[in-house]
Amino acid sequence: MRVASQSFEFESMGGGRFAIRGVFGFATVSSILERSHALFEDVEVIKVDFSGVSDADSAGLALLLEWVSWAKFAEREMRFFDIPPQIQAVARISEVEGILHAAESLLAEPARAGKQAQAPGAGAQFGG
Repeated sequence: MRVASQSFEFESMGGGRFAIRGVFGFATVSSILERSHALFEDVEVIKVDFSGVSDADSAGLALLLEWVSWAKFAEREMRFFDIPPQIQAVARISEVEGILHAAESLLAEPARAGKQAQAPGAGAQFGG
């Protein structure tokens, strides 16, 4: 499933893989968060690729931290690929870089061989 607007695209690539392209910041994160509820619902290992992000800001960092927090609560695994340099810089200044690195994959590419697993039956909700 693909969700697009004038400034971003959030797409499920299958197998628990997702891609975000375009702007990942104040103008788009609310829509991305809302859409992620449905996209991540039945996925145990979530892999998000940011290689197509053209612009990012601290709101993007806030969403990444929200996803990490939700994944921990919902007993899911969250992996990030190609976190934008703007977000890495804000994370470093904010001293939350370690939280992102715990979710950042060291693989050169998103795990294309990953399997989609069923989520725990608890049906955890995103907090906020």
